[in-house]
Amino acid sequence: ERAPKEKPTQPALRQARQGPTDEAQMAAAAALARLEQKQPRTRGPTSQESIRNQVRKELRAEATVGGSTEAPGSNTVPEAKEEGSAHLAVPGVCFTCPLTGATLRKDQRDAHIKEAILSHFSTDPVAASIMKIHTFNKDRDRVKLGVDTIAKYLDNICLHPEEEKYRKIKLQNRVFQERINCLEGTHEFFEAIGFQKALLPVPDQEGPEEFYVLSEGVLAQPQSLQRHKEQLLVAEPVRATLARQRRLFRPSPMASQFELPGDFFNLTAEEIKREQRLRSEAVERLSVLRTKAMREREEQRELRKYSYTLLRVRLPDGCLLQGTFYARERVAALYAFVREALQNDWLPFDLLASGGQRLSEDESLAFNECGLVPSALLTFSWDAAVLEDIKAAGANPDSSILKPELLAAIEKLS
Repeated sequence: ERAPKEKPTQPALRQARQGPTDEAQMAAAAALARLEQKQPRTRGPTSQESIRNQVRKELRAEATVGGSTEAPGSNTVPEAKEEGSAHLAVPGVCFTCPLTGATLRKDQRDAHIKEAILSHFSTDPVAASIMKIHTFNKDRDRVKLGVDTIAKYLDNICLHPEEEKYRKIKLQNRVFQERINCLEGTHEFFEAIGFQKALLPVPDQEGPEEFYVLSEGVLAQPQSLQRHKEQLLVAEPVRATLARQRRLFRPSPMASQFELPGDFFNLTAEEIKREQRLRSEAVERLSVLRTKAMREREEQRELRKYSYTLLRVRLPDGCLLQGTFYARERVAALYAFVREALQNDWLPFDLLASGGQRLSEDESLAFNECGLVPSALLTFSWDAAVLEDIKAAGANPDSSILKPELLAAIEKLS
């Protein structure tokens, strides 16, 4: 058999099968190194990259819990800390009872106020029963309906003092049961203003029924019923007021650093971490798909995220005045807070946000609408005319402007 002929080697084919040249290998290695090192491109950012940067910026603003990798080293966003941990900017949110003046933690206020109202029965049962009606019953619509019905009963008595039927209220009456008996404090109110329970016969019925009957002594003084009716109608629920927890600090480079307790956040620390993680995973998708409606929904969620805000005002001498506010309080509340601390509270002044914006331009805005939650550092600025007067008088415009009693309690910010 013949041996098969060998095909002649083709120089072009042999050359194509050779390995890459040294120059090609160097170029490939350089390209691979660029990919591994993720070197930034030299061209300017595209519109998509700008959107992504904006989204990342918003995420950094939401990084309210430690552990986020979006803003390493950033101290502009406070962390939610547990009460009792060291270096908190404020130990927690506190409230003041309007009846006793006691300072209360968030979890103490409702029980304390109820106890204070009940103890008030020994001194003023009418006022105590009115407070109980408006405070112990949470359904405001039901309270209004019950209060209006009681007011109608009292009006009938005052308008028709000679008619006996208006002085008696049948407890098993359907209107009484549905509108009044279901509310806490209503029975105490009727007894406090002069009604007494009595079993009375009912026409065409075998057994007696229980009634509230107005005493003769009260009937002789109808003006007292009118007064009690007005008290009942205008009353509001007794609510603990937010304690400002005013503090004054010496000048400090840590003025813009805030570590807040969990009270300041509507979300728990775990919920904030989870929300941050989910939003981080969706950066690329949001950067492409965010519509105006989506942005508006996100803004509304931001407004609801925080219940309180901690604000500091840097004064002309560098000292820091600090107070706690509701996130939905108006800017005017901050101006009033600062004015109370001034020696000359009648002099006009301005408060400047970090971007130099004057808050006095619209004092009706809420703090969360101005981006001043959950914390912010503002700057005190004299009105221009006042500043000229201070300088003309030869006084130092940077000297302390606070009341002496506040300066006596100044602290070091740590």
